[in-house]
Amino acid sequence: MKLVYPAIFYPFDEKDGEGFAVEVPDLPGCATGGNSMAEAIDMAIDAASGWVLGEMEDGLPIPKATPFNKVKPEEPNGIVSMIVLDMDSYAEKYGNKAVRKNLTIPAWLATAADKLNINYSQTLQNALIEQINM
Repeated sequence: MKLVYPAIFYPFDEKDGEGFAVEVPDLPGCATGGNSMAEAIDMAIDAASGWVLGEMEDGLPIPKATPFNKVKPEEPNGIVSMIVLDMDSYAEKYGNKAVRKNLTIPAWLATAADKLNINYSQTLQNALIEQINM
């Protein structure tokens, strides 16, 4: 799943153009920065992805992005730009919250799987990933 959010970049030093503070207004408290525009963009993507992953793992709704033209910087030197979050890649790399799911299977299947020392959790995860085409 890819998500796009507006981010506001504020330069630390307008003369040299080095260093930017970044906020993602649609994600309350999501702020970061970098020593260059490239680093600030990377940091913004990482911070926003972590924010969204936390919501996903807690079962909370993911905020919708404000349309680009509706986002206004609080300072005149602020720059609005869009950032793209690849949540599938981020979750695969950093997601680790597990949830317990109970299921029922036929006794004969459980017996056969136990004899082969099959890991139920891993098997279910693999099957679910295949089903949802991750």
